[in-house]
Amino acid sequence: MRVFRFIKPFKVTFGFGMLVLVISSVVMMAFPKVLGDLIDSANSTQEDAVNNTTIILISIFLVIAIMSFFRIYLFGIVTQKALGLLRTETYKHLISSPMNFFSSKRVGELSSRLTNDVALLEETFSTTIAEVIRQLITIPVALFFLLFISFRLTVFMIAVIPVVALIGIFFGKYIKKLSKNAQEDIAEANNVVDETLHGIASVKAYANEFFEIARYKMSIDSSVNTSIKNAKWRGFFIGLIMFAAGSAIVSIIWYGLHMVQVGEISIGGLLQFAIYSAILGVSFGGLGELFSKLQKSIGATEHLMDILEEDTEDISLDKENEISINGNIEFNNVDFSYASRRDIQVLKDILFSVEKGKQIAFVGPSGSGKTTIAALLFRFYDADNGSITIDGKNINDYPLSAIRNQMALVPQEVMLFGGSIKENIEYGKPGATEEEIFEAAKQANALEFIESFPEKFETLVGDRGIQLSGGQKQRIAIARAILKNPSILVLDEATSALDSESERLVQEALDRLMKGRTSLVIAHRLSTIKNADNIIVLDNGKIKETGTHSELIQLENGIYKNLSTLQLTAI
Repeated sequence: MRVFRFIKPFKVTFGFGMLVLVISSVVMMAFPKVLGDLIDSANSTQEDAVNNTTIILISIFLVIAIMSFFRIYLFGIVTQKALGLLRTETYKHLISSPMNFFSSKRVGELSSRLTNDVALLEETFSTTIAEVIRQLITIPVALFFLLFISFRLTVFMIAVIPVVALIGIFFGKYIKKLSKNAQEDIAEANNVVDETLHGIASVKAYANEFFEIARYKMSIDSSVNTSIKNAKWRGFFIGLIMFAAGSAIVSIIWYGLHMVQVGEISIGGLLQFAIYSAILGVSFGGLGELFSKLQKSIGATEHLMDILEEDTEDISLDKENEISINGNIEFNNVDFSYASRRDIQVLKDILFSVEKGKQIAFVGPSGSGKTTIAALLFRFYDADNGSITIDGKNINDYPLSAIRNQMALVPQEVMLFGGSIKENIEYGKPGATEEEIFEAAKQANALEFIESFPEKFETLVGDRGIQLSGGQKQRIAIARAILKNPSILVLDEATSALDSESERLVQEALDRLMKGRTSLVIAHRLSTIKNADNIIVLDNGKIKETGTHSELIQLENGIYKNLSTLQLTAI
């Protein structure tokens, strides 16, 4: 029932909708009584009895029509606003989740939770809840009229109720479990689609279309089988309830006709009783179906609610008050291991410092911990031991959003959004002027290729920037960082995947970007860090060597010298 808390902010509108629902339900329950009176009025000596009763019936349906409009409209408002709030809160929660959360989840699964699971709730909020409440009103009112008309005829109907309730409880739990399993299968299928389409080049390069089709079909088949099983048990459940209710109605009519024959009840009274019995039977049968739908929705959205209960980062989702830092960085005996691999220590006793405006570079084999150092600086993760300080203050003591606003990252694989070039550059400083965006692009050596496009800055880059080359994407990322104007800059192998000409243009832009800023450069090509103020050589999570390029190149059998020799030999 956790999901229903999203209705609470709209309780006033929901309350009016409930009031309308109650009125329409009560008025509707007067229909069989008035209809029975109309039948009996045919034998009345009063001339206007039939006309007056007919007018009352028409008035009942007019009230029901008006109330139905307001019920659907008010519940529609609540539904759309509640689902909008749920989607927003879920997305906000995902965006605010720590990196550890994304390390254990897959994008396709999370997308499925945000789309499919939420879509299942639309019918629940707009129709199912209202109908459940209507039936809960209808059942006691119908029972009252049944008892009022004939106590003896009502006893049989009451005897069926405990059986129906037990069936609903038993089948409801089972159907909820099946629905939850079906949604898990759908999420897995969506994840396969997401991974395949994002890696479509690799799929085609390895001619693995058949493998991906088989993998997707396996997920779909599992979902189909679970859903068919769900449908089978739901059908059995609803059919059983309808049979029990229908049998009761037939038995009551049979017994009622005998009562008419002996004068214990009128034809109009029997008609009233038959209609109320039918309403009661349909209500019980409908309540079973509605209860089943409710359980299905709740079961399908449990994973969504679990996501909303995950821990989030302490970040500001509003405009953070800017702080000013110089950019002096210190790592003091830092140890770190990822939560998913606690037995493997990625960083061991890391100790170094960087002064304001200086450039420090990190080199070493893959898996030596270079990128992890950058991740700790951005507080994507927290160190297990030791401390990280900026300007002498522990990084944990800064507001998270505020300190990240003072940093910029230019990664090896640039992630561009599917909008225009202008929007992607502006991402570094939302609300920037066109002059600022133009100047950032110019400093990033991006202006020439941008101006060559017919749409210039309004050119759409495509999904993940697919319309641009690697070097062009890198220069867009640099322009974005220039626009942000950070105090601390992190370059994570920003030129390693570029050709010589692109590397030259990107390196020129990076040199301008790093000027006057504290810069941490993670490098693969040693030629790009020759001018670094300090170079740290990492191996297996430990600092093995430190110094300038000229100092490290002199170390006999040093890791840095060997890397340099290998790269020169490769050339």
